[in-house]
This record gives sequence, C-alpha cells and structure tokens, in this order.
Amino acid sequence: MTDGPLIVQSDKTLLLEVDHAQADAARRAIAPFAELERAPEHIHTYRVTSLGLWNARAAGHDAEQVIDALLRYSRYAVPQPLLLDIAETMSRYGRLTLEKHPTHGLVLHTTDRPVLEEVLRHKKIQPLLGARVDADTVAVHPSERGHVKQELLKVGWPAEDLAGYVDGEAHPIALREEGWTMRPYQRHAVEGFWHGGSGVVVLPCGAGKTIVGAGAMAAAGATTLILVTNTVAARQWKDELLRRTTLTEAEIGEYSGTRKEIRPVTIATYQVMAVRRKGVYAHLELLDARDWGLIVYDEVHLLPAPIFRMTADLQARRRLGLTATLVREDGRESDVFSLIGPKRFDAPWKDIEAQGYIAPADCVEVRVTLPEGERMVYAVAEPEDRYRLASCTAVKDRVVEQLVARHTGDPTLVIGQYLDQLETLAGRLDAPLITGETPVAQRQKLFDAFRKGEVRLLVVSKVANFSVDLPEASVAIQVSGTFGSRQEEAQRLGRLLRPKADGRSAHFYSVVSRDTVDADFAAHRQRFLAEQGYAYRILDADDL
Repeated sequence: MTDGPLIVQSDKTLLLEVDHAQADAARRAIAPFAELERAPEHIHTYRVTSLGLWNARAAGHDAEQVIDALLRYSRYAVPQPLLLDIAETMSRYGRLTLEKHPTHGLVLHTTDRPVLEEVLRHKKIQPLLGARVDADTVAVHPSERGHVKQELLKVGWPAEDLAGYVDGEAHPIALREEGWTMRPYQRHAVEGFWHGGSGVVVLPCGAGKTIVGAGAMAAAGATTLILVTNTVAARQWKDELLRRTTLTEAEIGEYSGTRKEIRPVTIATYQVMAVRRKGVYAHLELLDARDWGLIVYDEVHLLPAPIFRMTADLQARRRLGLTATLVREDGRESDVFSLIGPKRFDAPWKDIEAQGYIAPADCVEVRVTLPEGERMVYAVAEPEDRYRLASCTAVKDRVVEQLVARHTGDPTLVIGQYLDQLETLAGRLDAPLITGETPVAQRQKLFDAFRKGEVRLLVVSKVANFSVDLPEASVAIQVSGTFGSRQEEAQRLGRLLRPKADGRSAHFYSVVSRDTVDADFAAHRQRFLAEQGYAYRILDADDL
C-alpha cells in the first residue's frame, strides 16, 4: 500500500488527487487508456472504457503495463475483479485479425475458434463475409473491410487489421529541412503511424501537425489526398507543403467549391466531399481519380458522417488522422477507431509545453451577472433561446473592452458564435470582423496583416476555430461558443499556443454569464483542457 495519488474503484472510475506530488506522473501513466470525465479543482475523475483499452493495445501497451500503472499509483488496494476485467478486455483485441491470403485474398483469421463461430452468427456480420476457407479462417469481401471492422467493434471483438496496404501511385516527396528540423515528438509520431500503417496522431494545436502530415507523405513517397475543414485550411496546407517539402506549385491541386484540380497531391475540403446531388455524392470520383498511396484527414474529430461511409471503402489505402483531441461531440469515437485506425501517437499538451514547443497559457473564466431586467427575460424565455440570451448580454461587451484595454498592444482575438454580437463588438472596439460571409481573399488579407503585426485586434466568428495559423496571437477573449463543445475550446486555446518570439505566455479569457446555461456549458467545454493539465482561474467581472 503506498500513499499514491490514485483511487481505483470497481466501477472503472479512477480518482486522481491533483495536488499530490506524483499526480503528473500518474496522469501520464493512465493517459494511454483512461478518459477524463470530470475535472474540478482537487480530484479529477477518469473512466476506463473498452475503447480506451483497445486503443492502448493497438498503440503497443499490454495489460501488464496498464495493471502496473494502476498498482503503482493507487493509494488503496486495486479491486481484483477490475484487474481481471482489464486483462480480459485487452485480450479481446487481436484474437480476430484481417489478413491477406495468397489464394483467397482478404480473410478474417482467428486464434480462438469459438470467437469466429460466435461472430459468424451475427446478423449484421454474416452478409459481409464470404466462404469458409478453413476452420479458423473465413473470406471477406474486400469492399467490406471497413464495415467488418465497424461491426466487430460493436459486438466487442475488435479485429486487428494486418491485411496491409496498396502502395498507390509512386510520387517522390522529400522534406526540405533548411533552417529547421523535425522536432523529436514529430519524428516519433511519423514513425508510430508508419509502423502501424494507419491510425490517428493526437497533437496539441500549434504543435506542427502539418509537419507530421508532410513527414508521413515523405515516408509514403506516393500520391496523397489531404482532406481539410475549409478553404483557408487548404491554402495553409499548400503554403506549408511548398515551404517544407520538395513539392512544387504544379504538383499540389486544390479541390474545393471554387477549384477542381486533381494533381499528385490534392487538398480537398470535407464540405465538397459531403455534397449530395439527387441522393448521390457528386465528388466521390475524386477518391477513384488516382491510385492514392496515402489519405490524410486533418482535424479528424470533425469528420462528417458521409466521409465515414466513404472511408469504409478506402481501407486498402494508408490513412492518417490528425487531431488535437479524439473527443467527438456525437460520440462516434469508435468509428474513428475502426475506420481511420487506432491512436498511434499522443503527446500530452503539458509535456510539449515543458519542452518549450508551445507557449504556456493562463486560462481565466470571467463571470458577469445579468442585470435584473435581462434576468427576468432569461427566466421566462424558451429553453432554446436561453443560451443566446445569456451569451449575448451587453454586460459582456463592457468586459471585453476592459480586457482589450488591459492587453493594449498584444495581438488579440475576440471570438464568438453570434454574428450580431460580433458586429456590435467590432463596432465598439473599432476592429475588423471576419465571419463565414467574409470572402476568402479578404480573410487571408486580414490574417496576413495580423501575422505581420499591422493589425493587432481581430473579431472573429467560428471560422477561426480550425486550421488558422496565427502564430503571434497571445490573447483570446471568448464571448460565446457552440454550446458545450470541448473540442472547440481546445481549438480556440490552440490559436494561442504557438511559441512566441519573446517567450511570453498566452492569455485565454472566457466571458461567462453566471446562473445561466452559459455557465453550465462553460464547465463542460473546459473538461478536455483540464485533462491536459490547464486550470481555469475564475474572476468576477467587477474585480477586473
């Protein structure tokens, strides 16, 4: 019995005492397999799930390591049934494998015959399988490789995919390390991905996910399809690839609403891929336009459902998912696991901050009180209108003015969800406004002016959440967001985390109306960042 920071409970929850001397070491030890659920000040609650354990197994951790981490850091005796359950759950991964057979093509093989017999009898799995090859092997229709993995995961027998990948059309790509080198964790991420063949790399915003993508492309040396969130992100990927690799302008195509270029490296947006006309996905031919050797999914946690269906058909291609958080608000993490692949590399935010690659951040929640009249309007409003009322109170405008004045001269972003609120703020602060309506050319012009320091203050809508590279931004003031979205919170903080030339820290303010749903959503939004070790200070607006 040690005086460890963890309390392990039989319902698979882990309680971590934050102020304990070993808390950071314990957090690192459980991070590969446990998922944070609640993160108040002193005790954080983690949960051990089957998917978390299988992710750990796919990343090369075995049950022994998981059990050792729990025994080493636990304060009390670890419930024996839980240890058995962990060992049994992890042993389920890999009893079924997808392999290439010299004569029968794609097959499902087992090391445990009863398991195969069990899954063969599942109504949804049966139609996906072909003829029996021998007692331990059954043929799989190659087009069903993804669907089989999805269904097997649902019935609790995740299959390890060892069927290999087609090399695709060769295309020479090399990194051009002039004046920069790949960071150690980026190199580990590329190696982890390449060794596994397909899967997801989780890195904080600002930690250079694009370079990991470029490293994977250089390793593949093949034609690549890159799927990104929007046109601005597509342009940034293109600029970065031209800067960091031997690719030329003529080799990189953009496939979006405005351009339809198919080249050895093609960057397409999720929106264009998900467009349906008369019930048919109009741009699916892009997937077959070339013999792609690698498909990169940027911000994989935002993958729209139609893209999942397409991904199910692309299992023979190498797939790399890049994200800052594997959290999905729709709970489809298991689809990312079975269709893109398991987590191959995960670097905790604080570790990368400690290495000096991302800026330290001070997170502050500023609470405002609604005036009496507004409280009354809020109290009698319909539930669907309450969040908007609480978010868009005029009290917040004054607080934002105070915070902007406090950080005069620092590159500052004011971020929100509601356009009328942002228009008011842009007018009061005399600052340019960027929304979804702003033409892409103008957006880029303003972002460029901000990067060069010509513009110090921008008011932005949620278009700035993703893949916008603003390295010098050091203050963000959030006035409203997409309800309780944890990934949005992570993305917004990520806008600030690129290391500053003068080494200063970043400031992230979230302005919240107390005693409203705004405060409830704020608490939910902060969960993921709390897991990464960021603590929010709470300030009253009157104390500013």
